[in-house]
Amino acid sequence: MEKKSLAAELSSTSYPGRGIIIGKTPDGKHAAIAYFIMGRSANSRNRVFVEDGEGIRTQAFAPSKLEDPSLIIYAPVRVLGNKTIVTNGDQTDTIYDLMGQQYTFEQALRTREFEPDAPNFTPRISGILHFEETGYNYAMSILKSNNGNPDSCSRYTFAYSNPVAGEGHFIHTYMGDGNPLPSFEGEPTLVDIPNDMDEFADIVWNNLNEENKVSLFIRYVNIEDGTYKTKIINKNK
Repeated sequence: MEKKSLAAELSSTSYPGRGIIIGKTPDGKHAAIAYFIMGRSANSRNRVFVEDGEGIRTQAFAPSKLEDPSLIIYAPVRVLGNKTIVTNGDQTDTIYDLMGQQYTFEQALRTREFEPDAPNFTPRISGILHFEETGYNYAMSILKSNNGNPDSCSRYTFAYSNPVAGEGHFIHTYMGDGNPLPSFEGEPTLVDIPNDMDEFADIVWNNLNEENKVSLFIRYVNIEDGTYKTKIINKNK
């Protein structure tokens, strides 16, 4: 698979929706994570990321203007022991709870489907990073309707053992703008990852559509000792 420019991928469409990027820095020292949200409606745009323990949650920027919280208020990132979970919905909690009961990542997600937001049936995208003494590995998942058929759920999991330094994978909910919104297709895109966390944040944030971008979470985790640094950018301030 050809490695793509992350900046070019992000700027190629006005509405990739929500996106997860996971990879390893070129120096091999850090696991890199990015999660961003976008919005077309006032309700979707009325959000910020806030830290919540070792993870984050979404929160209404203006609580009085919050309409339906069901699909927009959730914990995108949670940490379970040596595992970091990142998703675009409340399946974060499903993965956290069931993996705590010795389910696998894939088994936990078999209990969930795409979002019930007809006619889009937004895919549920998820990622998990597993840190061990010998390094780390990660996996990504997408649950989506079968070409818009709400009676059929297609499930795909992509696992990456011993990730290559300087590379990452990018999965997002939509192929681009539209009505209904077209679900992501194919494997996660192979993209470049920089050493510097602030550079990574700038690449993602500055190449998302200015009108539609809402919030961005970035985390670099030291693969050797598990310590991490986090950066959050919110359009609403």
